[in-house]
Amino acid sequence: MPSSARRREPNRYTVLIEKIFFDHWRKGSVEFLFERDELRSWAERLKIELPDNLGDVLYSFRFRTALPQSILETQPRGKEWRIELAGRSKYRFILGQVHRIVPRPDLLEIGIPDATPELIGSYALDDEQALLAIVRYNRLLDIFLGITTYSLQSHLRTTVKEVGQIEIDELYVGIDKHGCHYVIPVQAKGGNDQISVVQTRQDIRACTEKFPGIRCCAISVQFVDKDVVAMFLLATAGDGIKVVEERHYRLVPADDLDQRAIRAYRPASN
Repeated sequence: MPSSARRREPNRYTVLIEKIFFDHWRKGSVEFLFERDELRSWAERLKIELPDNLGDVLYSFRFRTALPQSILETQPRGKEWRIELAGRSKYRFILGQVHRIVPRPDLLEIGIPDATPELIGSYALDDEQALLAIVRYNRLLDIFLGITTYSLQSHLRTTVKEVGQIEIDELYVGIDKHGCHYVIPVQAKGGNDQISVVQTRQDIRACTEKFPGIRCCAISVQFVDKDVVAMFLLATAGDGIKVVEERHYRLVPADDLDQRAIRAYRPASN
């Protein structure tokens, strides 16, 4: 068989998610539940070798990879399917509004002296780890939110009612000049990964449950390029997520800061 034909064959993840989707979906459906064990059942029937980490199949379609075209074709205009956690080893396909959170290409870049230790850059194992380190060492949350923040825990695994186990990339707590306390879940995306609306909703729900009465500021950060970090303050709105504020920070050596730009950053009242 020609190599080009082999490349057109769907991979095992695509085959499995299609089987699960169309086993439950009916015309007019807006949501339905399924269980993770269905992956194993379909794999046995189709003689497909599963990965050691069974959850990676679903994680891939939740956060990294577009759903197969056959599933996308069932979406009405302005709607899209997403996969959400629905309890222990349970998931839900749900049809919701289209939401894309991507860095604006026309937004001003704000110069920040790069305080990241060079040793950290040498040993960061992936884009997400490097991005979280850059946010931490450059105190970008303090700059972005205008409050004092402290990293509480990295890669926090916790459970959320009716959702199951989730992982928050990094969790901060903060305090402002009035003494108001904040809990700040941070989602980090590097490479070609897109900011996940599903993950943001999960982070907010977890913080609401674990820290009742404390103001939650959900933050997403993403590399625009290797020296530019996009930061988003996000909030829930209906069944989706909206951008409250967006800023782009370029990390540069202190000697390379543009003095004219620094003066331009000042508020007009100054």
